[in-house]
Amino acid sequence: MIARELLGTARVPDGEELRLYRHDRDFMIVLGHNELMSTRQNGSEIALATQSLARIAKARQPAMLIGGYGMGFTLRAALEKLPTDAHVTVAELVPEIIAWARGPMKELEAGCLDDPRVRLVMADVAEVISANALSVGGTGYDAILLDVDNGPDGLVRHANNRLYSMRGLRTAMDALRPGGVLAIWSAARDPNFTQRLKAAGFAVDEVEVRARTNGKGAKHVIWFATEAV
Repeated sequence: MIARELLGTARVPDGEELRLYRHDRDFMIVLGHNELMSTRQNGSEIALATQSLARIAKARQPAMLIGGYGMGFTLRAALEKLPTDAHVTVAELVPEIIAWARGPMKELEAGCLDDPRVRLVMADVAEVISANALSVGGTGYDAILLDVDNGPDGLVRHANNRLYSMRGLRTAMDALRPGGVLAIWSAARDPNFTQRLKAAGFAVDEVEVRARTNGKGAKHVIWFATEAV
């Protein structure tokens, strides 16, 4: 039996400790007893990108914000379909996540962070959204993709809850260009959060996606929210 190898640890600002493991050819990032992400299960992270892009297919020179690099599955899936004049901002709070991507997971990273369409910002995605809101003169985004926690429950970092508060959701709406989409990944359904999105003024499409690309594994949830008309 192949033992799981600990490759590194990282402290989330104002949050818990993350641990990077390798098991044979697979990697996993773990919080306590929770496996937050794994190379074995990336289907819903890929769907976060592809299904968002399908909803902004008519955008010219599309601008996308990805909150949380993770293992890069969402970013790579987006770059495969985005045009050459697209702009993708990746907001990542934990420096070790990027160090792991460029280090032990370099083969998986496959140069996506150095793609000329990509701008990496080491910051809280909530601050990036606020700074680019249209009401403060920001240019906004055609798509904002959030995968910064286990869902709207702030498991990794309590401060992430502000993204999913009424104020946070309205700020995100203010950072969306006309026709833009806010896409939020979650490990499980949350009916209360669905209602909060609607109360914030969004029309909501809640989609269940399997964890694995072969259609198997746990069911994850992605909310695709657009301004209600």
